[in-house]
Amino acid sequence: MLNILLTSVGRRTYLIDYFKEAMKDIGNVYASNSEYTYTLSHADDYVITPPIYDEGYISFLISYCSKYEISAIISLFDIDLLILAKYKNVFIENGIFVIVADENIIRICNDKWMTYQFLAQTNIKCPDTYLSLNDVRIAIDSGMLQYPIILKPRWGMGSIGIFIAENNEELNIFTRKIYNQIFNSYLKYESKQTENECILYQELLQGIEYGLDVFNDFNSHFVSVVAKKKIAMRAGETDIAETVASDEFMEIAKKLSTKLKHIGNLDVDIIKTIDGTLYVLELNCRFGGQYPFSHVAGVNYPKQIVMWLMGQNTDQDLLCAKQGVRSCKDLVPVVIE
Repeated sequence: MLNILLTSVGRRTYLIDYFKEAMKDIGNVYASNSEYTYTLSHADDYVITPPIYDEGYISFLISYCSKYEISAIISLFDIDLLILAKYKNVFIENGIFVIVADENIIRICNDKWMTYQFLAQTNIKCPDTYLSLNDVRIAIDSGMLQYPIILKPRWGMGSIGIFIAENNEELNIFTRKIYNQIFNSYLKYESKQTENECILYQELLQGIEYGLDVFNDFNSHFVSVVAKKKIAMRAGETDIAETVASDEFMEIAKKLSTKLKHIGNLDVDIIKTIDGTLYVLELNCRFGGQYPFSHVAGVNYPKQIVMWLMGQNTDQDLLCAKQGVRSCKDLVPVVIE
């Protein structure tokens, strides 16, 4: 029997359902979160954990996994990834496989300044990025950078603290505003590491946005990529998208896979400018908010993960999406018991 625990599930009810379908007649899907959400009720069983940064968080998870004979953990939240990666060997010693990349890889994705440095060193095009307000002002005065400029948290997630400045006055105001938002939200935990350099300033590129799911196996080997054109966004996540051919993104996908050596799904945001140039905007080393658009178009990565956990080979049919499938996320009211 194979049991899986999904941690920090938040409101990703669909992922619980996807894994339950993949685990039918094989085992149970358990879920955890640091506070109650409706999503938890979709799992076969669930638990409310201590906060991620609590010193008892890891021992709590290990104890829970031992009690319910859970042999694999998958996290759905960036901050959680970093903690689980740090204690990956401790889980292994307790017979639990955490499907997460090494700590340094997670840091590259979570720390958007490190993302920029990684992309630049890997010769993958990305927006010009600055780490200090002084550097931004110098770049503007020298003509290297022009308005509008996008401001975002260095350790950002979702839509928290993202602003577009059109002039010097807005640049100064939004810098102060983002700083306050960061340290009045859960972003403060990561941002404390770089308190004086916790805001990124980037050139705002114009073009068509795409999202990629870059799939690696448990040995960090590239297996597939699925591309989607973003039609609409809501609260920092893709709301409507359409699957497209992945050919023009294949070189970037394989380079990211080879150089980053992630495990599982790498969620990639890309913009294609008017002249056809592809720029990578962000990397997230987990199931991203755009994965459902791959799933409804025929991809079943949860099933492939279950097969790998059972020692089976890669099934490319599970990792290919039908092109031209346009889908959207829906809001459905539910009664909380």
